Amino acid sequence: MSVCDVDPAALQRAVERAGTKGYSSLTEMLAQTSADVVVLATPSGLHASQAIQCAMDRRHVITEKPMATRWEDGKHMVKVCDEQGVRLFVVKQNRRNPTLAILKRAVEKGRFGRIYLVAVNVFWTRPQTYYDSAKWRGTWEFDGGAFMNQASHYVDLMEWLVGAVESVQAYTATLARNIEVEDTGVANMKWRSGTLGSLSVTMLTYPKNLEGSITVIGEKGTVRIGGVAANEVQHWEFAEPDIDDTKVKDTSYGTASVYGFGHDAYYHNAIQVLKGEVQPDTDGREGLRSLELLIAIYLAARDRRTVSLPLEY
Repeated sequence: MSVCDVDPAALQRAVERAGTKGYSSLTEMLAQTSADVVVLATPSGLHASQAIQCAMDRRHVITEKPMATRWEDGKHMVKVCDEQGVRLFVVKQNRRNPTLAILKRAVEKGRFGRIYLVAVNVFWTRPQTYYDSAKWRGTWEFDGGAFMNQASHYVDLMEWLVGAVESVQAYTATLARNIEVEDTGVANMKWRSGTLGSLSVTMLTYPKNLEGSITVIGEKGTVRIGGVAANEVQHWEFAEPDIDDTKVKDTSYGTASVYGFGHDAYYHNAIQVLKGEVQPDTDGREGLRSLELLIAIYLAARDRRTVSLPLEY
């Protein structure tokens, strides 16, 4: 195992924590390590070029969200990894959180009947000091805004839970932070199934992170998963009983973090995939689904129009 960082202090901390060799450049690390997989936890705008560099060196790639900040970059990542015969994994650890896993099962079992409405809120706070902590934060080139960065996992949930989105309308605004990108935004969606939904995001919540939630209202059921990071089942009601109803109270968990505890399970899945034992939770093509929805939101906000999906036919 090896670690790499362009920040000497961060590299030293990583070396001490992992007890392994450190490198100041990806090129140097690839030249000197025999690792099968490279994990990218770098600024989002670098994911595409770094993933492609790793793939060309015949290394499998695990990239944090979002997989890229541009639609063409995301597609190129998938294409190159396919051509080089390597795996591309996109981390979506929230899918492994127990509160969301049990909600997914309810959808798959058809417990809601027809789903009428979905509402997602991400009411967090990121002070100016957060954006000032690194030059890449809050930039279009390397970071993306509240939708692309902080709410990326919640955008993913809307496709993962309900299915393909048909069209999007959106507004974004930079209301309080001195950054290039949005600190607040709203989006309305219509799914191909006819379901309607909304996504409200802000990084301006006073005085701290308040809520990361999803509410699903259907013909035969209503569920709200709330808490600071969708970590609490706050309402669970269906017309027909199911064995999962007895498990609901055990799925909520306390957390001081907005990231959840799904990373271990995600990495376990990736290892099993590389052993040929299972299929990937989220590969590059699955990652493209949420990236496409993110790009549609930004296009709708920029052009003040309804954007239809898919982006390409």
